[in-house]
Amino acid sequence: MNTCLDLPGLTLRRLTADDLDMICRHRHAMFLEAGGDAAQLHTMSEHFRPWLRPRLDDGRYYGFALLDADQPIAAIGLMSLDWPPHPAHPKDEARGYVLNVYVEPSHRRRGLASALMKLAETEFTQRGLSFAVLHATDIGRPVYEALGWGATAEMAKRI
Repeated sequence: MNTCLDLPGLTLRRLTADDLDMICRHRHAMFLEAGGDAAQLHTMSEHFRPWLRPRLDDGRYYGFALLDADQPIAAIGLMSLDWPPHPAHPKDEARGYVLNVYVEPSHRRRGLASALMKLAETEFTQRGLSFAVLHATDIGRPVYEALGWGATAEMAKRI
């Protein structure tokens, strides 16, 4: 997997354990841009790095990076989650999860996030997953909606 056919000049590759720093940097920037509290995000990042390392190593966290002249400019994280059969996927015991979609500011408005999302859908299909979820920031929501993703009835409470 060398070049991304729809995006001339960019190279597509799968994430590796060597992408730990880039993923952590992208995640922190994503939440900061979404209005996150800097101190809280610092704490999150300190805990995310040791969480991510073994998952990158063993493949539980996978995905893609786009590079421009060997510099990562966009990435997407994916996971396959064990999940009981559900009305949205009544025969399946797993669902895909999309996280950490990030495009560097210098490369935005070029369709890179959409291209990564389409790759994610293809990857999930190849892994036998027919249903996927994500948590959208206000910035990302229009991108996902344009690709056919819809809001769910999920609720949350900090306990």
